[in-house]
Amino acid sequence: MDRQLISLLAHADHPIAAPLEDESVRRLLAAGVPRADARVLDLGCGEGAWLTRVLAAHPEAKAEGVDISAGALERARAHAEEAGVAERLTLHRTEAEAFSTAEPFDLVLIVGASHAFGGLVPTLDAAREHLAPGGCVLVGDAYWRAEPSAHTREILGEYEDLPTTVDKVRTAGWTPVYAHASTRHELDDYEWRWTGSLSRWALDHPEHPDSAQALKAADVHREEWLHGYRDSFGFVSLVLRRTES
Repeated sequence: MDRQLISLLAHADHPIAAPLEDESVRRLLAAGVPRADARVLDLGCGEGAWLTRVLAAHPEAKAEGVDISAGALERARAHAEEAGVAERLTLHRTEAEAFSTAEPFDLVLIVGASHAFGGLVPTLDAAREHLAPGGCVLVGDAYWRAEPSAHTREILGEYEDLPTTVDKVRTAGWTPVYAHASTRHELDDYEWRWTGSLSRWALDHPEHPDSAQALKAADVHREEWLHGYRDSFGFVSLVLRRTES
């Protein structure tokens, strides 16, 4: 089953593709949008949930989103139209790391997409290429809340604990001006919604050719979470500015 379709189905009830509640998203954006008429870029925008919120809160702002999923971008357009902000949103279907533009942005978002750039520091290097002087980057990435098992590292890859993650960001030339470490409730709610939305779709569409694969994908994900990384996985969202321009 196509991974992009799995992601679309799994995020049906949680369009912010990260373990964050609405209030956490609001506070992060309030800290990250530097001015009312900001230009905002989301690399790996998915359904455009972050951008729709920015544009709804700031009638003078403009935004651009980049993603490889045609289905996600279609939903992003539909959500923007429903919110009445579509005329201020430009969407690009391309690889996030390949996107280029002549005009810089006041806020660059890369949340849960560091794998596309090869890690957290390369993600920040990519964001810097699009950032206007004095602008902010809002990056969301995993960290270890507790020492993971070897199997968990196999599933999720290599991360560090929260202090080491922040130290790495600072060493790379960035200063945190706000942050949010997702709570246990946010982490659990995200996983239950991810597996639940995918399972519900599969059970509601038993005749669909992808139904069995969707249900299996949800079962495997739930198993890896509950019996693997639930106690060790954490997620932090950082609002950053360049330490030196």
